[in-house]
Amino acid sequence: MTRLKAVTERPDQTRPLRILLVGLATALGATAAAAQKSEPGAASDVRAQIVSLHTATLSSEMAGRIDSVATRVGDHFRKGEVLVTFDCTVPRAQLARAQAVVTQMARTFEINRRAVEQRSTGQLELDIAAADVLKAKADLTGAEAVASKCTIAAPFAGVTVEQKAQEFEYATPGQPMLDVLDDRALEVELSAPSRWLGSLKPGAPFQVKIDDTGKTYSGQITRLGGRVEPGSQSVRAIGAITGDPSGLMAGMSGRVIVTPP
Repeated sequence: MTRLKAVTERPDQTRPLRILLVGLATALGATAAAAQKSEPGAASDVRAQIVSLHTATLSSEMAGRIDSVATRVGDHFRKGEVLVTFDCTVPRAQLARAQAVVTQMARTFEINRRAVEQRSTGQLELDIAAADVLKAKADLTGAEAVASKCTIAAPFAGVTVEQKAQEFEYATPGQPMLDVLDDRALEVELSAPSRWLGSLKPGAPFQVKIDDTGKTYSGQITRLGGRVEPGSQSVRAIGAITGDPSGLMAGMSGRVIVTPP
């Protein structure tokens, strides 16, 4: 009868040590990779957003009914174009009356001036007439100011992004009417680490890849924010697109690729 020789396997006592060494090597490799990314001169990227240089919320300066809104969302307009018109029957009537009073006072003053020259009246009457002319002109200026609020004109050339009031509604002073922006004057806003301030100066070039278009655009830093945010230790930077900006719209975002110091 053949006796089978049993082989007893010993547990590998070096296995825990090997696992520890592998984990330590992995951690050191990750640390080295992170350090390499943060080394001076290594390219990095930060989030950025496309913003308009000119943007405004146009509000009513008077109380009255809205007669017409000459623009809709997405419509382009020129600088000075009338966008909103109010019912101004009463202000225009007050303006016409003020103009008539100025004409009347001016003629009275002229009559009194001639009378003084002919010595048929005294200087006091002429002085009173001159004061009446000044008061009438002041009233005319006030009436013109009120009448000028009957329309809202575009402060710059741009596009309407939101309409907040409709025709035939009654508006109150300060009520928002339209949100508008200049879609031709676009900038890039980004928040960069404050340690980059040594080289991140006006004139520094960068590349921005916009997520919405998938395209990369060339840019140049134009100015920096006036302070460093204490919490994030970052500084706000604004840049301009130096290449072809076609396809860009305010509100788009992407990544700005820069070379930190």
